[in-house]
Amino acid sequence: MTRTEAENRSRSFTRHPEWRGHMPPTPEKPPDDHCADRDLAGERLRGGDSAPALDVFLSGQVFMDMIFTGLPGLPPPGTEVVTDGLGSAPGGIANIAVAMSRLGLRVGLAAPFGDDMFGSYLWRTLALQEGVDLGRSRKVPSWPTPVTVSMAYDSDRSMVTYAPPGPLTADELVGAAPPAARACFIDVDRPVPAWAVAMRAAGSLVVADLGWDQTGTWSSEVLDRLEHVDVFLPNAVEAMAYTRTGSPERAAEALAERLPVVVVKRGGEGAIAIDSVSGERAETPALPVRALDATGAGDVFAAGFVYGTLAGMPLDERLRFANLCAGLSVRHRSGSLGSPCWGEIAAFGESGEVPESILADYAFVIPFIPDAAADSAVRAEPTLRKEP
Repeated sequence: MTRTEAENRSRSFTRHPEWRGHMPPTPEKPPDDHCADRDLAGERLRGGDSAPALDVFLSGQVFMDMIFTGLPGLPPPGTEVVTDGLGSAPGGIANIAVAMSRLGLRVGLAAPFGDDMFGSYLWRTLALQEGVDLGRSRKVPSWPTPVTVSMAYDSDRSMVTYAPPGPLTADELVGAAPPAARACFIDVDRPVPAWAVAMRAAGSLVVADLGWDQTGTWSSEVLDRLEHVDVFLPNAVEAMAYTRTGSPERAAEALAERLPVVVVKRGGEGAIAIDSVSGERAETPALPVRALDATGAGDVFAAGFVYGTLAGMPLDERLRFANLCAGLSVRHRSGSLGSPCWGEIAAFGESGEVPESILADYAFVIPFIPDAAADSAVRAEPTLRKEP
């Protein structure tokens, strides 16, 4: 179905009579496959066999995220709190790898994995359940898996992380010849890796984010690295700190002078974007949903923006699609495994959670939903639960 045909069928992403029953029953899927429609979405995105083997390539550290849910409060020193749920999910760089894969992007990841129980779980979940290509990743004997414990309470979270030094560098994992991909994803809080520079020279789009500056210096050296970047996705606090500006809008304008596309994420206030090549500017409010846990929402936003970019969406639609994906992810507590699949995106149009006037702004999403997408919300089941 072409985009024009879909728009003629339904001009709003809403509870339209033709929307009901639009999708046939869910096809049979492999065990533990929470997003059986991802391959169909990917085929529609690529539209042929001439595309590279990967859509996106990235490298980084994978963490074992353990997420306590249902907490009555955070434990004061010397006390214990008993809760009724403990979810586990791949974290760190896996947050964005999973979010991209669930949208149908073919994702390659270069990362070290421990040979302990956690490492085995992470490898199996990413490779078998989430379809991430781990051809450039390595299992490292006797190296303990990094772990983050997250305690979600009252729409916020506290975390404790154990992160032993990585046994292999990204360059060692990637090798002298990086894979062919339509895009690669990096962090610019450290020097741009040689493999990313090589991929850009070969035609790949370089998308970048960055982590929080623990030193508080907000060095201008970070901004100098943007000369190797095509799309930059900082949050508002980071953008203002690095550019020494007083508002997200002014920060976006300053960053747009350095690279083609900049997106400044404003959390509950939405996001703004500038394309300095086309002259496009866009702004969108946050999706008005009840946020339970914002863990990984920025990564889900980035995944949606990358998908929209590779799908050829105009800037305002890229921004809104990223906003939709992030908004869906914060409605429940489950880390990377809470990233939306197309089935959840489809179901949201029927949920009645937000007014139809708001859903209408997302009508452009309909043509991208696979016909076989399951019309039901997808939730990550916690791996450990208190027995009833």
